[in-house]
Amino acid sequence: MKALITGATSGIGKSMARQLDKRGWSLILTGQNEKVLEELKNELKDAEVIKADLSKKSEVFRVYDFCRDKGIDMLVNNAGYGLYGRFEDIDMEDELGLINVNIVAVHILTKLFLRDFKKHDHGMILNVASSAGFMTGPLMASYYASKNYVVRLSMAIAEELRRDKSKVSITLLCPGPVDTNFNNRAGVSFSVKPITADQAAECAINRAIAGKLLAIPGFYVRAAVWGSRFVPHKLLSAMVYNIQHSKSRS
Repeated sequence: MKALITGATSGIGKSMARQLDKRGWSLILTGQNEKVLEELKNELKDAEVIKADLSKKSEVFRVYDFCRDKGIDMLVNNAGYGLYGRFEDIDMEDELGLINVNIVAVHILTKLFLRDFKKHDHGMILNVASSAGFMTGPLMASYYASKNYVVRLSMAIAEELRRDKSKVSITLLCPGPVDTNFNNRAGVSFSVKPITADQAAECAINRAIAGKLLAIPGFYVRAAVWGSRFVPHKLLSAMVYNIQHSKSRS
């Protein structure tokens, strides 16, 4: 079995690479830090690496072309990041980069690999979203919106696959806070105790291999996601604002 993992140089992506390696999977790993990719490759039993900047569409297609004839069984769309601040204050180019990585790259790779998987009636797609994907996120508006896109796109695809009686599956990893470099890049600090990247990765892999749609590690996060549907929109937005504001480092 072989998996392509984007954003494999740190956090959940690196943890998933190590865990799949222990299960005997072959791997293709992408990221922007070539040195870290090579170090991880040398640590694993059977891995290839391809340095790529997924904020550029041409790079996304290059990754697909590199992998298309290599018998990929699982696509892991893990690459992504967040930005903190009021919507009007965040740098436009930074925000467009976020949209390109969190949405456009995920969309392209999901579509291209889904077509390949459907031809063989075999394959797994694991899209890393967030519990944020079920909510509105003032002070991290673009990040929350991007993860809403990933959640709704994946759920729609899952229903299409179900109606086709396809053996192809799609899984959504939707964790709460995870102890990775994400918050450092976003410019915020944790407001609640995070789970480890290993915990998130294990939950995601187990659920994906089992063909389940949702992978939400942690009872309280699952309860929060379930309960959020019953909270009035304005109240939920106000609650999220207060949570995000409490994470500010300023």
